[in-house]
Amino acid sequence: MESLSWGYEMLFKLALGNVRRSAHDFSVYFLTLVLAVCLLYSFLASNGYLLALDLTSEQRANFAQAGGVLEAFAVFVAVIFAFLIGYANVFLLRRRRREFGLYELLGMGQARVSAVLALESGMVGLASLIAGVGMGGLLSPAFGLVAAFVFGVAWHPVMTFSPDAAAQTLAAFAAIMVVAAVRAVRSVRKRTLVELMRSDHAPERRRLVETRPVRLQQAAAAVLLAVVWGTCLFNPGYFVVFIIPMGFIALGGTYFLFRVLGARVPERLRRHPEGYWCGLRLFTVRQVEARIESGCAALAAVCVLMAAGMCMVVAGLTFSVGLRERALFGSVQTGLEPIAFACIFYGAAFLVCAAAVLALQQLSQASDSVAAYGALDRLGAERSMVRASIRFQVAISFAVPGVMACVHCVFGFVLIGVLTVLSGSVGYLSFVAGTVFLTATTFAVYGAVTSRACSRTLLPQRR
Repeated sequence: MESLSWGYEMLFKLALGNVRRSAHDFSVYFLTLVLAVCLLYSFLASNGYLLALDLTSEQRANFAQAGGVLEAFAVFVAVIFAFLIGYANVFLLRRRRREFGLYELLGMGQARVSAVLALESGMVGLASLIAGVGMGGLLSPAFGLVAAFVFGVAWHPVMTFSPDAAAQTLAAFAAIMVVAAVRAVRSVRKRTLVELMRSDHAPERRRLVETRPVRLQQAAAAVLLAVVWGTCLFNPGYFVVFIIPMGFIALGGTYFLFRVLGARVPERLRRHPEGYWCGLRLFTVRQVEARIESGCAALAAVCVLMAAGMCMVVAGLTFSVGLRERALFGSVQTGLEPIAFACIFYGAAFLVCAAAVLALQQLSQASDSVAAYGALDRLGAERSMVRASIRFQVAISFAVPGVMACVHCVFGFVLIGVLTVLSGSVGYLSFVAGTVFLTATTFAVYGAVTSRACSRTLLPQRR
């Protein structure tokens, strides 16, 4: 019995050491979990933000009823973050398979390796839960401002904390982390020791490889994007009714466009050898070309998520003003404010997911490029040039879907602008500018963290 307890103590120390050692490498994962918890808690605590303000008894009754509607919408927010955390765990497991193989080679056995993995998930989940709820509490005046704006009540800064929302967040996040941990353990246990040890030599499979000519892909991109943008401009009612199919069409058009750019741009650069063969530009262009070729599906999905997120935030803010002005429905109390509020938070959730997926994809591709950067180091390449190459690759990977998302948003913002004029809402341009600024700030933070993490992965540590 004493040896068994000592064994669990050693497993706990090993898991704690792994979490500390990987704090910098997995900073993107931790940041994503914290933001997910913060948004989920803030969405569930929105009713508490409103009830903390100076309200009449009638307003309190209406907002208490709206709280039940918001809790129902929170289920979908939790589902979004469940898929995001599942995607993040796939990245982490793929990166650490060799480490788990070493544990088994040292005689730990699959059961103890699974226990270490479960303990690590629990530690990271607990830390992110505490940090996320704490951030939600600290930012409660800002979230209260959004809630007061949407529901049309007077606002003053007040710090609030909702035990009920914290408990619901704990339950939802614990369920998500348990499911993710179980899937991670099953993924490790179903692989043999040889598969785990050779994971570094098994690059990620390309699930979607296009072999058709570039011109055919260019034509497909033009047709699909023309359908989406043309419908949005010239038949907005049809676009709104079929917005989900239109989203998939936009995804396909963006995918083909990225494949065309990934083929055309490097080809043009090679026509200018005086710049192409300068420094590490050849290596950098080849790396970017490989990243786009293997990850353009994820880039296209990130682009569409960004565009949808920004449009939803702007639409929610604009719609809330229209409801407050009661220009859409005269003087009738509609009770649609929870939908506008949910639209804003769904948009924020989409933006966080887009940034996190893009960051995790870059880290996964960086893990596949360790051998190439090791060769550069052995050839004597200057670390400053290598670091600049890494930063440029990450910047391009964030900038390309970001710029394309803004192009999509131009047409979406036009549609929202038309509805703004019809509803008599005001402040539309301010909402657009604020949303674009916050989106750019979020992606800049993720880009900086990702660039630093990639540098730690790809640059050999010199003693």
